[in-house]
Amino acid sequence: MNQERIFQVLKGPRVSEKAAMAADAGNQVVFTVAVDASKLEIKHAVEKLFDVKVDSVNVVNVKGKVKRNKYGAARRASLKKAYVRLAEGQEIDFSVAE
Repeated sequence: MNQERIFQVLKGPRVSEKAAMAADAGNQVVFTVAVDASKLEIKHAVEKLFDVKVDSVNVVNVKGKVKRNKYGAARRASLKKAYVRLAEGQEIDFSVAE
């Protein structure tokens, strides 16, 4: 996998209460990924970008919600989430170094 595809596959980490519970309970990290990304691509991208060992990857396709606005109904964009389980002793730190 080339360097450009790595940055296309991983869009960013998902920061939510559910993601925090997954991180505490199962050593998992949640990412927003490209809609066309496969589990194998996600695994290789995380391993190369963060230099960690990945045990498994689970993906969830999230349909965009239909929301009403002053122009009528509009659909939010659909997205794909990846729950990445890291190997024992592995960790990804997202804090900003100053």
